[in-house]
Amino acid sequence: MSHQYYRLPGGLVRALQENTPFPPLEAALQEPNGLLAIGGDLSAERLLSAYQEGIFPWFSEGEPILWWSPDPRMVLFPNELKISRSLAKRLKRQDYEIRFNSSFSEVITACSATPREGQDGTWITHDIMRGYTELHRLGYAHSAETWMNGALVGGLYGIRIGRMFYGESMFHHVADASKLAFVHMVQHLQTLGCGMIDCQMKTQHLASLGAREIPRAEFSQRLRELIHYPT
Repeated sequence: MSHQYYRLPGGLVRALQENTPFPPLEAALQEPNGLLAIGGDLSAERLLSAYQEGIFPWFSEGEPILWWSPDPRMVLFPNELKISRSLAKRLKRQDYEIRFNSSFSEVITACSATPREGQDGTWITHDIMRGYTELHRLGYAHSAETWMNGALVGGLYGIRIGRMFYGESMFHHVADASKLAFVHMVQHLQTLGCGMIDCQMKTQHLASLGAREIPRAEFSQRLRELIHYPT
């Protein structure tokens, strides 16, 4: 099969057409970090194929779909979760409720609308929301939600395949609301035997919760072992 490519300053990037497979992860550009392919679609089949290979979409409105596999990869091993003293105190308060999957659409919509420091817009486009809502309908995409006084004030969503969880985005309208949802989600995933949580890119916020970078090769090896358990 012949392939088409885009020529970028960092090298060649494969253009995806319908039924075009992803290139090997080693083909990802170093600059920008981990750009692997351009184009394709956001169907459930394509998204699940991507996640099983350690690839995720990330692009802005008006851009073609960009597929990434960074090296190194930011991950959290559930047993390495760090809970600060102040967060531990916050978790003990009884002024909130945690729910799972009760308002997935509202969570992903809130994630798309919440301003991010250092970002002009959102990467959670309407096409992204449609694709991940379909994955939720199929039982792969999940949300953890923090509720206070009957209102959704924070949460996160991600993808679970086997014993692997891929964190996508989080939001909060009240201080620590996303952290509350995150901690409860990690603890819930531990009960399900989840072995690794993909955090994609390094941030100080995730590092403070225990996430760390590992080489892409190690990430891929662990991923292959974890995704083959029943979801």
